[in-house]
Amino acid sequence: MQILIADKYPEKWIKPLLDEGHAIRNEPQLTTDGLASAMSDAEILVVRSTKIPANVIESASDLKLIVRAGAGTNTIDGAAAAACGVAVCNTPGKNAIAVAELAMGLILSLDRRLPDNVGDLRAGVWNKQKYSKAQGVFGTTLGVVGIGAIGQALMTRAHAFGMRIVIQKKPGRSQSVIDELGRLGATEVDTVEEIAAISDYLSFHLPATAETKGIVNKNLLDQMKPGAAIINTSRGELVDEDALVAAMNEKGIRAGLDVYQNEPGAADTVFTSALANHENLYGTHHIGASTEQSQDAVSEGVIEVISAFVSGDLINCVNGVSR
Repeated sequence: MQILIADKYPEKWIKPLLDEGHAIRNEPQLTTDGLASAMSDAEILVVRSTKIPANVIESASDLKLIVRAGAGTNTIDGAAAAACGVAVCNTPGKNAIAVAELAMGLILSLDRRLPDNVGDLRAGVWNKQKYSKAQGVFGTTLGVVGIGAIGQALMTRAHAFGMRIVIQKKPGRSQSVIDELGRLGATEVDTVEEIAAISDYLSFHLPATAETKGIVNKNLLDQMKPGAAIINTSRGELVDEDALVAAMNEKGIRAGLDVYQNEPGAADTVFTSALANHENLYGTHHIGASTEQSQDAVSEGVIEVISAFVSGDLINCVNGVSR
């Protein structure tokens, strides 16, 4: 099949696709604006973070499958794809460990103020008294909202650090998940607000949907203890950034974020944000899944999706298209 890879993709994972007889165009420099003209004969489109709006899908007469090399598909117009008979598939769970590792790193950084330590040391400033003040994460409470693969991976790591885990009650969980929650000693409460009220760290692992947009809002932040911290490594749309900045100013709420509203793409650029510049924030550059281990796992997942499609099957289809 004719496959267009329109995002950064590991070179070593292109060869297995070539070995299966596919014709590959690897054009990681393509932007959304340039995609429509590049889609002429593409039957399969592989992307990571590039936005795929309706006009791009509608311009590609041969397109049959869009593969998101990752979990979230909010950057792809799934409804427009479905209307054109184009399946949208993802690779869920493949980056779970990488994102969980970053979330845990943000928690530890907030507790020990690691970025500030490094910054002062590099500037020739020695201030042991200032940086000797830390609570430690052992025995603190981690609230986890969204216990899919990433949330579960984070809970496993937090449990190893001696943190208490709090989650929301949900019906219909599989027995394996119930067993794992038991092993971790997770406490269940009824609402996200209840989780917020007892958490020292509150970590979100949810997709961006109409229901989750702005879930970190003034009401939720009002429930949190002074000095508690928000962790978000999922999607920037989850956070009402103005409300978070206000909570930082008024009650010392802290945050460890990897994602933001209106964040730039992958290229080097200027990013101006009152939230990103706040002294109570430790932030990273939407790199949660950006480890070599994660990229290998995701790339393998892309090949699984494409191989299944060629064989007449759809796996991980998220927009209701069937074969």
